[in-house]
Amino acid sequence: MVPGEGNVRNRRVRRPLARALAVGAFLLGLGGDTVIQASTPREDPGPAAAVLEIRSYNLKPGTRDRFHQMFLKDALPMLRRWKIDVVGYGPSRHDQDSYFLMRTFPSVEARERTEDAFYGSEEWRQGPREAILACIESYTTIVIPADEVTLRGLRRRAEPALPSR
Repeated sequence: MVPGEGNVRNRRVRRPLARALAVGAFLLGLGGDTVIQASTPREDPGPAAAVLEIRSYNLKPGTRDRFHQMFLKDALPMLRRWKIDVVGYGPSRHDQDSYFLMRTFPSVEARERTEDAFYGSEEWRQGPREAILACIESYTTIVIPADEVTLRGLRRRAEPALPSR
């Protein structure tokens, strides 16, 4: 028996997802309570339904609250108008200057087309772009395959951060 086994939730996921889900679990504050196990090929849960983009922002010191308010007021409604599926977002729990955003797209190619159109649009460029970029020191993006079960689980964990749709 594993110590603390009663508090551990085992998830069987595809081997390529294990590392990224560990990052996602960290971002969502799941920390040490969650064990993510990579599956063997015969335990494959099925084809990916989408790709999941996890973006981690390093914000300039002292700007996270302002960034979060701009995200809620300006960026999130805009992402929804553009039909971009936001899975989760919010302040990271590990420091005062980090923020995360998770979005899904039907494919890597669809992600590229959608983001090119969104970030090239007048609505973004003439809207919140400058104020939001002024808060960001740097960011990192990873894109991984994700099945519906994984996305539902991430959405459930992110629910407190997401306002009703």
